[in-house]
Amino acid sequence: MLATVIHAPRDIRVEEVADPALSTGGDAIVRVVAACVCGSDLWPYRGVTPTREPHRIGHEFIGIVEEVGPDVRSIAAGDFVIAPFYVCDGTCANCRNGVSTSCLNGGWWGGDDRFGGFADGGQGERVRVPLADGTLAVVEGPVSDDEIPGLLTLSDVMGTGHHAAVSAGVGPGDSVAVVGDGAVGLCAIIAAKRLGATTIIAMSRHPQRQALAREFGATHVVEERGDAGIKAVRALTGGIGADRVLECVGTKESMDQALRSTRPGGMVGYVGVPNGGPELPIRRMFDRNVGVNGGVAPVRGYIDELLPDVRSGVINPGLVFDLTLPLSEAAEAYAAMDERRATKVLLQP
Repeated sequence: MLATVIHAPRDIRVEEVADPALSTGGDAIVRVVAACVCGSDLWPYRGVTPTREPHRIGHEFIGIVEEVGPDVRSIAAGDFVIAPFYVCDGTCANCRNGVSTSCLNGGWWGGDDRFGGFADGGQGERVRVPLADGTLAVVEGPVSDDEIPGLLTLSDVMGTGHHAAVSAGVGPGDSVAVVGDGAVGLCAIIAAKRLGATTIIAMSRHPQRQALAREFGATHVVEERGDAGIKAVRALTGGIGADRVLECVGTKESMDQALRSTRPGGMVGYVGVPNGGPELPIRRMFDRNVGVNGGVAPVRGYIDELLPDVRSGVINPGLVFDLTLPLSEAAEAYAAMDERRATKVLLQP
């Protein structure tokens, strides 16, 4: 079967790899219907995260279950499923506490599978899913083709944007600024509106993304950065800054922008993968009573909440996909996102 393999920075190849096989009793084989490239995939693509040896890549996919192990109870062959961007059992203490990304028995697609070597990546024709009962979320059929993009966002970006908003405590009547106009930032706008924010400021310099941000619920767009951006946010929020700021990038500059755009007593919800040296100025935060909360988003726990709104059309996060390519053109998908020619690319095996 075909799968995407990263060999080195900017070296993405679609290669023949071994078909997955059941091995633990609690696993499943999923035929991938759609996968995608994530902004965090660009860190190894750019060489920021090292690639020590070739391995499969990709962590967002949806598909149809083909086989299940004898110990699987809640998943059956033929089920349409959403796979979050990580593996979890759903039963350990951390999962029960709502932090399934810290599952005591879990792991990461394309990463160390805890048994040596690398686990399957999501950008392939089929994937072996460990801990299938805890990891996979079943979507009741039938599933139409036009639902595919929205359902795929629930594997990562919609749940991650939601986590930023939840972590910041977004509620009715709040003013919210969103730092980052990638797919996660755009989904954070959806989440902020869904949770009742009335002033939503998108920090974006990209005309197409600005238009999508407004469609998703942004009431204002700020193109400026640094001191000028902070001044613009404060001008829109009574001179004090936003109640909640959602940081969706993960660099030193984006975290600084978020913290200084927050009003005294406000909260930053951060979900940007920290690959650019973000730092917390504790003294400034102390003096202004600004809090920070967030981290890697436990999206498996959000799927059940968000799925009805996605399927009914109340929210439409699938619009973040502005380019669809066959799996065979995965290298172009990475290049398009790296060069900001695409917000998010959907891959079809």
